[in-house]
Amino acid sequence: MKFQLKNILAVVAIACALTSCSNDDDTKITGEGNLKVEFDNIFGGANLILDTQINTTSQSENLKISEVKYIISNIVLTKEDGTTFTYPKSQSYFIVDEATLSTQVLDLANIPAGNYTKIKFGIGVDQEQFNLGATGQGNFLATAQDAGMMWSWSAGYKFVAFEGTFTSPTVTAATSFMVHTGQTGTAYNYTEVTLDLPENALVRTNITPQVHILTDVAHIIDGTNKIKLSNNNMGGMGAMIMGGANLPLITANLSNMFEVDHVHND
Repeated sequence: MKFQLKNILAVVAIACALTSCSNDDDTKITGEGNLKVEFDNIFGGANLILDTQINTTSQSENLKISEVKYIISNIVLTKEDGTTFTYPKSQSYFIVDEATLSTQVLDLANIPAGNYTKIKFGIGVDQEQFNLGATGQGNFLATAQDAGMMWSWSAGYKFVAFEGTFTSPTVTAATSFMVHTGQTGTAYNYTEVTLDLPENALVRTNITPQVHILTDVAHIIDGTNKIKLSNNNMGGMGAMIMGGANLPLITANLSNMFEVDHVHND
């Protein structure tokens, strides 16, 4: 009887082991899928509304924002095992435009299936890409020109365009402002951001996660570095910040402008 019981237990153990192996094989993550990355612009804690919404900075300046555009590039995804996937460089340049809803969700195709924990991206066009010359930019050059995200080919791309009108305790009439970042002289002002995902993005052949990123545009001038538009109001003609000492300060602010709010795995 004991011998029979031992034999039965041995058979059950072998069966369980085989089942376990089979399940492991079934759960291996293979193939490719897609990933959506949404950029949702806010100001402080409020959803951004162009043209009419009054947005107040810590410097007591009131902004009505008419334009927010920025270039996202060089996307790199990190899996939970630490390995990375770099999205093809030739396809990795996008313009997010608050006025154009279709630009606010990036559709990334042919992503290796896996559990992703981080996303990294650039703000602007990296110097390596720019150094390829006009013919090396592919279709993105025309896209940037059409979107008004270039000064000229020789001057280069605008990485961020932030425009509108403002008032302050010293500037009581609505006055225009324009903040454009990009290459100025020898300063290239390209920066990259790495964000942890609050939950894994589960890319599968049958699952397309959506990473929802909040972009707090208040940080452009009201981040770690505080930039007063009224101090840049050129003879009352408007605050135009496109170079000078403020630009690297604004570029540094951009690093803290983005935060992943949540991940949909639907």
